[in-house]
Formats: sequence, structure tokens, C-alpha cells
Amino acid sequence: MDLKSPIATPSTSRDPFELERLADELEAREHSLDPPVHDLPLYPSLAHDNPFFTATVFDVEEFLLSRVHTSLPDLRAELRDYLSVLKEELVQLINDDYEAFISLSTDLRGEGARLDRLKWPLGDLKSQILESRRELSIVQDAIQGKLKKRSSLRDEKTYLHLLLKISESVGRLESLLLIASPDGPSSPELSSLPLKSIGGPSEENDDRPRGNRAKHLVRVAAEYTQLLYHVSKAHSDTRSAFVDEIQWRISRIQSTLSSDLDHLFSDTVSMLSTGKLTDIDKAKRLADLTECLRTYDALQLWRDAEDVLRRDVLREFVKKTIFPGALHALHSPFIPQTPFPIRDKAAAPDTARTPHAPITSLVSQNSPFDTALAAAPRLDETDNPLAVLYNNMLAFVERDLKRIMDVAERIGTRVAQQPDGGGSNTGFEILANVVWAEIARALMDELGSTLFAAGRPDEFRRNHETTQTFIGSLQYLAPSPRAAWAMATHPTFLAFERRWQLPVYFQLRWKEIVTRLEDVLSTSKLEPESGPKKADTKSFMMSSSAAVWSAITTCWDRNVYVPQLAHRFWKLTLQILSRYRTWIESSLPPFSLDPSKHLPLANDKLFAPGDTPKAVSRASTPAPQAEGSSSESIAADDALLRQCAAVITDVKSLESQTWALWHNEVSQMLEPLFTDEESPAEHVPGEDALRAVLQKMTTFIPPLSSQVVNILTRRASEALQPVRSMPLQFRAMSNKRPPAEPSFFVAGLLRPVRVFFGLESGGGSGASLKEELMRPYAEDVFEAVVQKYIFYVTAMRKKEESLRKLKKGKKPAFSLFGGAPKEDDGRDEERIRQQMVLDVEAFGMDAEALGVDVQGSTGFKSLHEMAIAPLIDESG
Repeated sequence: MDLKSPIATPSTSRDPFELERLADELEAREHSLDPPVHDLPLYPSLAHDNPFFTATVFDVEEFLLSRVHTSLPDLRAELRDYLSVLKEELVQLINDDYEAFISLSTDLRGEGARLDRLKWPLGDLKSQILESRRELSIVQDAIQGKLKKRSSLRDEKTYLHLLLKISESVGRLESLLLIASPDGPSSPELSSLPLKSIGGPSEENDDRPRGNRAKHLVRVAAEYTQLLYHVSKAHSDTRSAFVDEIQWRISRIQSTLSSDLDHLFSDTVSMLSTGKLTDIDKAKRLADLTECLRTYDALQLWRDAEDVLRRDVLREFVKKTIFPGALHALHSPFIPQTPFPIRDKAAAPDTARTPHAPITSLVSQNSPFDTALAAAPRLDETDNPLAVLYNNMLAFVERDLKRIMDVAERIGTRVAQQPDGGGSNTGFEILANVVWAEIARALMDELGSTLFAAGRPDEFRRNHETTQTFIGSLQYLAPSPRAAWAMATHPTFLAFERRWQLPVYFQLRWKEIVTRLEDVLSTSKLEPESGPKKADTKSFMMSSSAAVWSAITTCWDRNVYVPQLAHRFWKLTLQILSRYRTWIESSLPPFSLDPSKHLPLANDKLFAPGDTPKAVSRASTPAPQAEGSSSESIAADDALLRQCAAVITDVKSLESQTWALWHNEVSQMLEPLFTDEESPAEHVPGEDALRAVLQKMTTFIPPLSSQVVNILTRRASEALQPVRSMPLQFRAMSNKRPPAEPSFFVAGLLRPVRVFFGLESGGGSGASLKEELMRPYAEDVFEAVVQKYIFYVTAMRKKEESLRKLKKGKKPAFSLFGGAPKEDDGRDEERIRQQMVLDVEAFGMDAEALGVDVQGSTGFKSLHEMAIAPLIDESG
């Protein structure tokens, strides 16, 4: 059979395995796997504009870092190439400029002679310029001299005109004031004047000349003010001989004007004080008064006007009113007004006492100062002759001087607008310089021995309070707050306040209060006081505590307290509280507060709720206390309970009443004393000091409470002693019935607590502490008794366990009744367990009656579980 070969194509005949195609694919694949080629930037070659070469300082490190892609040999070659380029350029530059450099010396040949020829005309030109400058300077000096001479002539002319004005003004004033001129007869203007004499008016003069007098003086004052201005200008640079020559005439004009003004002002004020003028006459007089005061203000003669008022209005009245026997003389009554009460005598003793609130010396701008005729409050004249005297002075000032002060205040508005007018010596100060200065001087001189008698504290305090109220009423009449402030800062006011000798008064009160308190503290003991008590001290059990509270309230009593001594009385109050604490500390009997010497309290846990009697180790068993107490120890404990209860009660009562006194009265009295912009308005710094003193005083309460709890716990624990003999009692009983009621001793476990708080007899030592401390005391005693109860039950169980093991080790004796003894032991144990359950439940019910949370007590839960558990563990 013939084999047929396949038909071969040209391509297959040349490349039967397709190697070319495979090679192309492999090449394409290799090209696809090659990473892309990135053209790195080439740093430009070195040139003149390279930033590293043009910099002020060539930085080698930065230059090398910029050429980091270049190797050092290449960089050296590049730098050498650049150096050769620089040399070539330098040579080319020299070649280019060499010809000009060489020809420079040739070009300058012959220039020296030319420069010398130029110097010859320059000398002549300089001399001509200097000559011209000299001539110009001469002309300038001549012109300047003429200008100065003209200015001097102008000044002399102006000065002569000023002197002429002064001369004319002096002559005009002398003619207006009817003063004879030394040069000749008076001016023709004298004939036109309606008065022949300005010194004093006659009775037949009508109202028109009187009104013309006031206007005439106003005109004279304006002219005189202008004269003074011209005189001051004349004396501004140098002393004027002309002014010095006529100075005596100016002084005569001033004295005459002042005299005429004083006479007119005195006459006007006197006529207004009489009160016999009609309404028309009074209006005209008020107009004259206003013109006079305006004239005084224009002439700055405020003190002269005040001297007239002092001399013609107030001094005579003060002499008639204030004299050594003024407090015992009868005074003419003024129109009665609503009395201003100094103290509230009808206040009930049980109501809260009102703190001392004197009249505010500086009242607001809107209250009395806006009213021209605001009436000053009057003082209560009941059994107070000093108040009658002060009321008379207030009525006089209000009637005769109040209107004048208001007018003067309105005129001196420019002075009143000053921010601090109190220290200024300008403007009218009638209230301070006239009214108060005259009255205060008379009071100190005539009534000083009676008014400032600090040796009689009650009378002294009454006089001081009455006087301070009078000062407040007097300041109420001030036309402005500035006038009231000027009165309060007046030297006479400060001297008057120093005359009171308030430190002496405080020393007398201090001696009175401290002596009475020390007498009580030195004789009293830590024993409750028996018998009736005062209403304000009924909350205290000890007489010493009542004396301390009485001393504190005396410091702030309205009949003792003085506002200016607030800081001293506050310090005395803190000292009294500190002295009370020291007395308690020294009077308390010595007793130990070591917890290791007392029974465990509520915070001592001997058993957990899940513990069983078998789990209690012998190492945790507390040592038993004494079996009983003697009659002496019982009496000592009773006395100690009374003392502790009395101290705790009085300390708590004193603390609460002191805080009430602070919030109701003392804080308001001390608020001006402790005013501080940085502290809140609700907070007074004195409160911190009071809190610190009271906290130190109340530090006695915790140890005294522990002592009371220890004594009550010891007495309650003594009632638990029958628990130890409970098995013997039940085995000795002939009646084998199950128990139906708790044991007799259960009712006495918490009886000491009930007796202490007076729940049984109503007269216990701590009856006053029942509301606040009965529950915490009962809880502490209950927990301690529970631990003691657990101790006794644990001991009883261990004893029963020991007896059971002892009986089990002995051989059983022959008995005709078989196993009766063993069955009786089982029934006795069950009855003991039932009795324990009844006792524990009754004990818990008594504790709940005292407010104890029995269900939340872990110790009681352990005791209850021990009572429910079998008396003897049969598993052992």
C-alpha cells in the first residue's frame, strides 16, 4: 500500500515548527515587560547666570548637593572648563579696553593750565558774593530792628490802653460805690444814682430802690471782675508801677463792695427770717437774695457769704438753743410732724429682732435733692430731751436756711458738676461750713460733758444713736449729694466723731458682758439645769450655755450695739464661742475613746449572712465583757450620760441659733464692713470665720456620741447574760412544752436606749435628741448587741458540741426505759432552737420600733440564720 505524504505548503516547508512566530511573540512579550524609560532632567552647564555664582555668599554644600548626579572627576573637569572660559573672557575684555586705557594719560596732557586759567575769575566772583551777602545782612538787621521797634511800640500802646482801661474802671467803680476820688470831685453819674448811701437803706425807701441796690451791686461786681482781669494782665510779664500806685484804691473798692454786699445780704436774710412779709415782698426779697449770692459767686467770696449767715442767722439761735442746761430746759415747740422712731418699743419679745438701720447719710440723687423744700425726718421725743433739742434745730434749719442752701446750690452749678467736690475749696458749702460747723462746735463746747459721757453706757449709746439720727436728718436737708459729702468730710465733723470715744464704750460693754459670762462659767458644771427657764434660753439644758447665748445676743442687742463698733462686737462674738468650747473641753470628765476598749459597733462585722456556726473560727471570738456593773459604776454612767446629752444638746442648739442670728441680723449689720468687689454679693467673708469657730465647737459631738453609744451598748449587753444558761434552764424544766413567747430578757435588750431617749418615762437624759439622734444611736447599739448575741450563741453551740462529744465517748448506762434520755436530748435541743428563734425575732421587732433597718443589717441576718440552724451539727 503506498504511503501518501501530505501536501507541503511553501511556509510549512521553510518553518515547519513556526519558530519565527514564536520568536516574534517572545520578543513582543519581553518588550511589554521592560520598565518605561524616563528622561531625567539634565542640570544646565556652568554659566555666569548660575544662581550659586550670583549669590552674595557662595555656599559650597548647596552647590555640591545640586550636582549630586555628577561624579567628582566630572565636576572637576566641568569647573576647569568654566575657569578657562572665564580667563578667555577676561583676556578679551582687557584687549578691548587696553587702547582706551593707554590713551587716557595722553588725553589729559595740558588740562592743568586750563584749570589754572579757570581759577582766576572764581576769586573775584567769590569776593563779590561775600560783599553782597554782607550788604544784605545789614539791610535785614535794619528791617528787623524796625520791626522790633514797631512791635515794642505796639505793645506799649496796648499796655497804655490797658492802663487807661484800669484807670477808667477804677474811676467808674469809685463813682458807682460813692467813693471820693483823689483826683477831684466824683463823676456826674453820682447824680443819677437813686441812693445817697450804699451803706444801709432807710426805712422810708421803697421797693424800687431796694431792687436797684441789688442790680447796682451786680453791675459793680461785673465791673470789678473786669478790673481784676485787666490788673492780672498788667502784671502778667512784669510788675506795673502804675498798678502798684493805684493798688490801694483797688483794695478800697474791694472792701467797699464787700461791705455793701454783706450789708445788703444780711438785710435781705434778716427780713426773710422774720416771716412777716407778704408774698410779693417775699418774692422780691428772694430775687435780691439770688442776686447777692450770684454776686458772691462771681467775686469768689463764698466764705464771706457764709460768715454773714453764721453771724446774722445761725449763731444767735445756737446760743439760745445750745447751752449747758439745754437738756433740762423747756423749748418752744415747732409745728409737729410725724415722729421719726429711733427704736420700736412695741416689738413683741418672741418676734425676730430688727437689726440696727440708721438713716443713710448720702441719699440718692432722685429722692430729697430734687425737692426744694423736702421736710427732714423728725426724731422721737419720747423721754428724750436731746431729741427735742435736735428737732428744734432741724426745724430752724429747714425754715431759715434750707431755701438759701438750695439757691446757692443752683447758682454754683459749675462747682457742683466737679467729679469730686468734697475736697474742693470753691463754691458754697453752707451746710458744712455754717450749719454743721456752728452746731457741732456748740455741742462739743456746751454739752460735751453730758453728750460724750462714755462712763454711763446706756445714756451714752442713746445719745450716740440720737445724734447719728440727727446727722442723717440734717444731711437729708442737703441740696445735693456733694453738699452732704462735704459735711461728712469736714474737719469739724471728724473732730466731732472722735469725741465719742467709742473704744471706751466698747471696753465698758466688753467688761459687762465678759464678767457676767465668766461668773456663770466659773460656778456652773456640766449638769442640766432644773427649774423654770427663760423664754429665750429654754432650748438649752445647761445654765452656762444659756449664759453664752445671752452674751452673744447682748452684743447685737439694739440697746448695746453701735454700728461703728461692728467689727469689735463681731470679734467678741467669735471669742465668746471659742471660750465656750474651751470651757466644755476643760469641764468634760476624762474618758477613753479607744475603739479597742469598747464593744464592736455597727461597722464591725463578725459574721456574714452565709456563714454557719461551724465556720466561725476560735481566733475571731471576742473576749467577753464584765458580767455585771456595780451601783457606783451605774451612777457614774448615769452622770456621764446626762453630761454628754446636755453638751450635745446645747452645742447643737447654740450652733443653730447662732446661724439664725447670723442670717437674720448680723450679716446685714456687717455687710458694709466686708464689702468687696471681687467677692459675690451673696457671700460675706465673716461667714467663713463663724463657720470655722462653730466647726471647732462641734468637734465634741462625735466622741461624746461614741461615749453614749458605748454606755448604752454595755448596759444592753448585760441583759444578754441569760442566753448562756438557756440549755441548762430548758433541761431542768419539768414542763416539756414547746415555747410560745420570747424569753424575759429580750425586752430589756434595748431598754437602755428607750430610757435614754425618754420613750418609757418621758424624762430621759437624751429626750431633746430623740428626733435627730435616736435612730443612729439605736442602730449602733443594735449592731453591737447583735455581735454580742452572736458571741454568746457561738459559745453556747461550742459548749453543746463539747458535751455531745463527751457523752458519745462514755458507755451508755443501763436504763429501764431504753432510749428515753437520747430522745429527751433531741426534744430539748429543738425547744432551745425554737426559743432562740422567738427571741431573735422579738429582738428585731423591738429594734424596728426604734427606727432601725433590721432587714438591711448583715449581722442580724447572721444571727437569725444561727438561730434557725440546729443547735448541734449532726454531720460531725
